[in-house]
Amino acid sequence: MSRLFTLAAPATYREEIRKSRFVAHAAPVSDAGQALAFFASRSDPAATHNCWAYRIGAAYRFNDDGEPGGTAGRPILQAIDGQSCDRVAVLVVRWFGGILLGAGGLMRAYGGCAASCLRLADKLPVVDTVAARFECPFADLRLLKSRLGEFGAIVTGEDFGAAGVAVRLELPREHAGALAQALAGLSRGRIALEVSD
Repeated sequence: MSRLFTLAAPATYREEIRKSRFVAHAAPVSDAGQALAFFASRSDPAATHNCWAYRIGAAYRFNDDGEPGGTAGRPILQAIDGQSCDRVAVLVVRWFGGILLGAGGLMRAYGGCAASCLRLADKLPVVDTVAARFECPFADLRLLKSRLGEFGAIVTGEDFGAAGVAVRLELPREHAGALAQALAGLSRGRIALEVSD
């Protein structure tokens, strides 16, 4: 599977095509609600069309906003996929300039603006993370927490009990095995990492 990317920050691209003005807005998103909120915040009610698409893992949606079916939202989604992007939302706003573009022209305009916006945006690789936890005595907590950064792990919570601490964390899936080995080695096999999927 090829490497996927998300955006480091929102991006904007403007283009005029046969007197119609197109503005593409792209942003990183983590869920559908965030994507829809982004579209609502960047849509222009005075524009002729506000067409959009998003992809978040296997989930995706697109909207033609009054353009002929399949000429706007789907090409935007294809641009997202064509740029190997994930967790990304793209809105393309169009102000009609009086010249009809035809179905093929609309597809090229919407898809091309979206692709140009994504091509110019700063990207970050999408990292597949997992939630995990381990329990340790109070005396070992400081040492173990000091080593978590080596594996890209982030502590998401701690539960203190009478015998010790249960540490909850999130880390890149590819580092889970190495962290499990490190915890076992540091504790002489007493501490096990439990990964939840």
